[in-house]
Amino acid sequence: MSVNEQDFLASYDPRAYPAVAVTADVVALTIRDDALHLLLIRRAEPPYAGHWALPGGFVRPDEDPATAARRELAEETGLGGERLRRVHMEQLASYGAPERDPRMRVVSIAHLAFAPDLPDATAGTDADEAGWVPVAELPGRELAFDHRRIVDDGLERARSKLEYTPLATRFLAPEFTIGELRTVYETVWGHPLHAGNFHRKVLSVPGFVESTGANTERGGSRGGPRARLYRAGDARLLRPAREETVR
Repeated sequence: MSVNEQDFLASYDPRAYPAVAVTADVVALTIRDDALHLLLIRRAEPPYAGHWALPGGFVRPDEDPATAARRELAEETGLGGERLRRVHMEQLASYGAPERDPRMRVVSIAHLAFAPDLPDATAGTDADEAGWVPVAELPGRELAFDHRRIVDDGLERARSKLEYTPLATRFLAPEFTIGELRTVYETVWGHPLHAGNFHRKVLSVPGFVESTGANTERGGSRGGPRARLYRAGDARLLRPAREETVR
């Protein structure tokens, strides 16, 4: 005799299976002082008390992982409203090694986030301090859990997506110069690009950027002409690939 769904759910006992918790961790990147920075918090409580870690926490019963990730980012940066909605956030990967968390079986749904001019960090309730750390300084820091692997994966995702999507514009204000856009690529990739080639090739990619019709208020540091201002276009993918386009 078949059992209908209502009877099945009424008799179902989830305690018959091992408990598994879900967390959301955030690899949040921004450019500060012409350097790529990562948001880290110093844990106030065990496990890994005193260690640096990614902002994150347990997904609440009424949340999906993406909502939890945005909540955690807001708690550590003070962002809210429209500024929080403008932050680019995407799911990075899931991490579920059985012993990654000594408390219990915990699966983390990690997210990658980046935006321009993210504010100074403010430690949440479960952190001693929070701050933006230059990516160049990460080799000297020991991170909690498996967060080193998550950070490495996030940096690789960010660098690779700049090759074939226009997401570099999400590190900038709504209006920007081609020189500012080039600085994003140089900062994230970690090496200089030829200014003339970059300018010419960016403008040759349909939908990458569009002119605002306006110029900067002042010229360059050497008294040169005022630069033209652009905004992000409507392209979602760049063809040919960004790596081929600007190098």
